[in-house]
Amino acid sequence: MKKWIGMTVGLMLICGFFATAGNAGEIQQKLVEESVLEQVMRRGILRVGMSTFVPWAMKDKTGELIGFEIDVAKRLAEDMGVKVEFVPTKWAGIIPALLTGKFDVIIGGMSVQPGRNIKVNFSIPYDYTGMSMVAHKKLAAGFDSLEDFNDPKVTIAVRLGSTAASAAKKFMPKAELRMFDDESQAYQEMLNGNAHAVVGSAPTPAFYAIKNPEKTFLPLADTFTKEPIGFAVKKSDYDTLNFFNNWIRVVRAEGWLKERKDYWFNTRDWDSRIK
Repeated sequence: MKKWIGMTVGLMLICGFFATAGNAGEIQQKLVEESVLEQVMRRGILRVGMSTFVPWAMKDKTGELIGFEIDVAKRLAEDMGVKVEFVPTKWAGIIPALLTGKFDVIIGGMSVQPGRNIKVNFSIPYDYTGMSMVAHKKLAAGFDSLEDFNDPKVTIAVRLGSTAASAAKKFMPKAELRMFDDESQAYQEMLNGNAHAVVGSAPTPAFYAIKNPEKTFLPLADTFTKEPIGFAVKKSDYDTLNFFNNWIRVVRAEGWLKERKDYWFNTRDWDSRIK
């Protein structure tokens, strides 16, 4: 009897092992089939969530999107052998839009932040940025430090939901923050004399200072933060994340990322292409 019971238990364990292994295989196959990478390859289109801000992504005179992020997304799609479709989205709602499946990946100068990382997974950094500031010459005359702007009488314009807003709150908590859905609206508010300064990702503030020397200036010599920039994807999609990470390593090793970054951030050769 004991021998029979032992054999029965052994057979049950073996059957359980193979059943578990089979279920694991089915789960693994399902995960592969449901990955964004697999869906993109079947669809033949990579849908990219982004938001416009100079020189990351902007419209040229014909209405076509150009910029550093646009080049990155186009090259990524080309290397995948698919077409690219850009989905312009308000920055404050871009992560919820990713999670509801409106696009496959965010490639939009998004800095890697712990709060964001709770909701999405990030690729390895493909770029680094930092916050800088451009100020109104009359309203901020004599200001040359963050502390000068940290005053209840000072108004800072920023884009809603951006790391610029977080940086402004952290470094200038006493100042009044004025939030805008579109970054260009924040800069226009400052140019109109309704805000002392705009906090934004470098080098955009410097570009506005160059274009509007009679109204604006750079109160700080350098950026006051440093932030890694990554692609954002849904949680648990490790196949897609693995592909993106290795793609970034390849184009970085080629020198392509540096070449594109230098063109968009260190020259104004593209200025005639935009409105």
